[in-house]
Amino acid sequence: MAAFDYAALDARGRTRTGTVSAASEREARARLAGRRLVPVRLSPAAPAARGRGRFRARDLALVTRQLATLAAVAPVEEALRTLGQQAERAAVRRVLLATHAAVVEGFRLSEAMARQGRAFPPLYRAMVAAGEGTGALPEILERLADLLERQQQVRGQLVAALVYPAALAVTALAVLAALMTFVVPRVVEQFDSMGRSLPWLTRAVIAVSEAFTGWGPLLLALAVAAALAAGAALRRPGPRLRFDAAMLAAPLVGRLLRDLHAARMARTLAIMLAGGLPLMEGLRITAGTVGNRVLRQATTRMADDIREGASLASAMRRAGAFPPTLLYMAASGEDSGRLAPMLERAADYLEREFNTYTATAMNLLEPAIIVAMGALVALIVLAILLPILQFNTMVLG
Repeated sequence: MAAFDYAALDARGRTRTGTVSAASEREARARLAGRRLVPVRLSPAAPAARGRGRFRARDLALVTRQLATLAAVAPVEEALRTLGQQAERAAVRRVLLATHAAVVEGFRLSEAMARQGRAFPPLYRAMVAAGEGTGALPEILERLADLLERQQQVRGQLVAALVYPAALAVTALAVLAALMTFVVPRVVEQFDSMGRSLPWLTRAVIAVSEAFTGWGPLLLALAVAAALAAGAALRRPGPRLRFDAAMLAAPLVGRLLRDLHAARMARTLAIMLAGGLPLMEGLRITAGTVGNRVLRQATTRMADDIREGASLASAMRRAGAFPPTLLYMAASGEDSGRLAPMLERAADYLEREFNTYTATAMNLLEPAIIVAMGALVALIVLAILLPILQFNTMVLG
């Protein structure tokens, strides 16, 4: 079925625009006539019309919360129109109004969202479809809003924890670069006039300074080229899989990635099960949203094991990528018939552990950067002072 953009006049002579789906132009005109619209322009919709914008994560969370609130007291069509008219960002406004137009044409909300390209993720659309099928769309939208807001909160906490150490590290590197570029060369000029053999530490610092000033642009260009080559290599399946496996094996980053993925998957599955979505479908959709390829493969294997008759807890155990707490609570939930609440509790616990672990790691990282910076600056100062002390000793002797 094709899509046609139209401009039409309603019964009051006002111009209406939108998109109508029909097998042919004649059928499109008939559909508009059935809605008491007189078309003045009708043309095939451009392919880009199906994806008129893309939400940012916080925009999607805000729209979902607003839609959940309005859908509880008003029809979905009216809620979409209201949100589209009051949206501040043009991309958000275009997506909402296009979704509203599709709903007016008779599409279900999940189908209308699917017509907007990548604006609404597959997991989001599946949850909306489940809510429409069970008649609990406002409740599902509330749960989706909670999920998106929690993800935003975790992401914001992680960014906030990384900002200060990152700024501190950049400042330390800038100070060291300034010392090597401007201070050490000036001191070297004074040492050259002494005509004496310099201590090994001073010679080493001078060699680093000369390499930094003479080969700095070339080293920077090589670093940029290496970064671009690494980015191109990581777009290939094999290198990306090995890189993701190495990230999971890292002492600090690996645990953070595992806990974050486990908490996100547990909360997502809890919402899906509460909304009536099948577990295997939820796992299959969730796997597509996982960035780490190793964890994505583990989630896909879980869906395959459950299809063959395994329980969720045993599938998690075979995957070998989830913390013991999640395994225990999933098994308890399956035994008691309360899997969704137990998964939600597991997600709460894992998020608290993630926040505590992140805060502790960042608190340790900050003094480590300060100590490392102080040690490097002390070495440079000592390298400068040693020849001076040596010269004074010779003069006094």
